[in-house]
Amino acid sequence: MSAIEFKQVNFSYDGKTKILENTDFAAEYGEVTLLSGHSGEGKSTLMYIVSGIIPNVNYGELSGEVLVGGESIRGKKMGDICRKVGVVLQNADEQIIQKIVEDEIAFGCENLAFPPEKIQKQIEIVCSLMKLEPQWKCRTLSGGQKQRLITASTLAMGQKIIILDEPLANLDKDGAKLLMGTLRSLAKAGYCVVVIEHRLDMVLSFVDIVWHIGNQTVKKVENRQEYLMQQTAKIEDSCPAFTGNEPLFKLENIAFSVKKEREILKNLTLEIPKGGRTVLLGENGCGKTTLLRLIARLYRPTGGAITQYIDEKFKQKPKGSKAWYKKVGVVYQNPDYQLFMPTVRQEISFGAKSEEYAAEIAELFGVKHLWDRHPQSLSEGQKRRVSIAAVAACEPEVLLLDEPTVGQDYDGLCALVEILNKLHMQSGNTMITITHDVRCAEALCDKAYLIENGIVAKCGGKELVREYFLR
Repeated sequence: MSAIEFKQVNFSYDGKTKILENTDFAAEYGEVTLLSGHSGEGKSTLMYIVSGIIPNVNYGELSGEVLVGGESIRGKKMGDICRKVGVVLQNADEQIIQKIVEDEIAFGCENLAFPPEKIQKQIEIVCSLMKLEPQWKCRTLSGGQKQRLITASTLAMGQKIIILDEPLANLDKDGAKLLMGTLRSLAKAGYCVVVIEHRLDMVLSFVDIVWHIGNQTVKKVENRQEYLMQQTAKIEDSCPAFTGNEPLFKLENIAFSVKKEREILKNLTLEIPKGGRTVLLGENGCGKTTLLRLIARLYRPTGGAITQYIDEKFKQKPKGSKAWYKKVGVVYQNPDYQLFMPTVRQEISFGAKSEEYAAEIAELFGVKHLWDRHPQSLSEGQKRRVSIAAVAACEPEVLLLDEPTVGQDYDGLCALVEILNKLHMQSGNTMITITHDVRCAEALCDKAYLIENGIVAKCGGKELVREYFLR
């Protein structure tokens, strides 16, 4: 008996455009199954169907037969399906509702009526597995730590079928290996684990079966090595060698703490070269996003000083202003934090110099066909491209990118890197990027800083990127 089985399944959100057509798919107990493919092709839709989110929460036209644990899900309530199927969504912030880590993990267990002693034991087990502290405050966690938290919360509930949508999106290399090793162990213990993921180089050695989704259907991949080579080739850097050394930002002895409870940065000193591409490296929770927000004036340091050489009129102002953010564009780790207009067209046009330029940027980023869609109706990969396009349309002198390639398939990743480098060469902007993807890091790098224990551990160029990811 298969854990999950699709038989000639068809699905459309609007009754016109088929997302899945005559689709057959299966995932077995005792195996880790990988589902990969292009952004927006239906990977998350398949997960929503299995978990009962479709048609109980998200509506559409669904036909064919879907079996979970050998039983049809037709007519079943989402609560009944969720007793069999645990789901880790792509966007961590959409799943976290409690203030403290242990309360977040306990929440799902309480809904399944676990006795208090079992809940406490599950909290201890999954916190140890995912390297989390039970008393940590959820809002102060890094993106990678939040990803580990929602995974821990799902594992604690003990369903035998687990589906994870882009679980490695914000994880560093060690965190990715930790998670995939844990999932591999669960499969050996008889669980069915389905992973939806683009970072094939990090997952293929842990999985048993690979399926590719595209053109409204799902097909099993027979030649895994060839598939890996197609999806993980090195991305060429199209920018000429950078020779500038004039600083745009100087950070001296920077410290940052959260209400004196948790020290994130301490005595950090570095320079951001004007007109260069700087990459920030480091493990989840090391302070990369905090550093980016300090540079953007979204946070204020608790110690040290940041000197900027963008414009004299901003030097005495400790906080950002509308004029400041016309010069300094910030792309957040979570696109939902910055997508606020009712259509993609209005989102990209909001800060653009003209409607024509907004359309040109949308075409460049490959989202013009989504022009009249609501941004929140898009896939995570599409949201990411729209959020970057909206900031790029403002033509900022400084572009701050926090995990810009999350949710991108390999073709999308290559295209996005090429676009960012093209805009960089045309405008001469200063670009600062945080990424856990070695291909992206190398192709967007002139200078790299490795952050460890709240300080700069190493400084270098592309060689530091390769050294960090292959160590």
